Amino acid sequence: MDALQTAQLAGNAAATTAHEITILGLFWQADAVVKIVMMMLVVASIWCWAIIIEKLMRIRRLNAQADAFEEAFWSGGSLDALYDRIGQTPADPMAATFSAGMREWRHAADRGIGGTMKSSLQQRVERVMAVTIGREMARAERYMTFLASVGSTAPFIGLFGTVWGIMNSFTSIAGSGNTSLAVVAPGIAEALFATAMGLLAAIPAVLSYNKFSTDLGRYADRLDTFSGEFSAILSRHLEERGAA
Repeated sequence: MDALQTAQLAGNAAATTAHEITILGLFWQADAVVKIVMMMLVVASIWCWAIIIEKLMRIRRLNAQADAFEEAFWSGGSLDALYDRIGQTPADPMAATFSAGMREWRHAADRGIGGTMKSSLQQRVERVMAVTIGREMARAERYMTFLASVGSTAPFIGLFGTVWGIMNSFTSIAGSGNTSLAVVAPGIAEALFATAMGLLAAIPAVLSYNKFSTDLGRYADRLDTFSGEFSAILSRHLEERGAA
């Protein structure tokens, strides 16, 4: 009896050694399907972090550029001089919105703002600024869909790997007839590791998506507010020209 127990303990120790409980060990000893799931989650996690870093830097830069432009816009200088200084292809969305409105305004001024044009000029200026805001926000929101997709699907992809790994473990148990913990634990650990990787990819994606959605929503409101203020200024200029 003692010899049998000794042999069983030796076998369990050998099984534990054969299945190394480390991150790399769990990966290399996993089933091919589980390996594919793990590699997909690793790639998705790396891509998510690249997007997160890019979005953090981009939103910080957009707010800084908007602050600088608003300071120049409300400094009391000439709008025509500001437009000439910015040029036709400004770098930030707020300056692009201003440039689009001023370009339409100058185009109408060069042709002469008559009575029939005054009624439609205000609408055209507002329309081109709205189109510009939509285009610039679409650029700023690029890859947000990927963050949302990873946040919603990564846990289920990891769960699929877990279910597949547990099925393989039970199949091995049924084939060997050995239900000791040393035999069962490595396979279960490999399966659960896939779920952990799914959560590791999903949690940062969900948190960053919520944060960036809020930040970009505030920035879009800031652009809409500026567009309304600029439209009001142009409307006042139209009224002054009409009175003159």
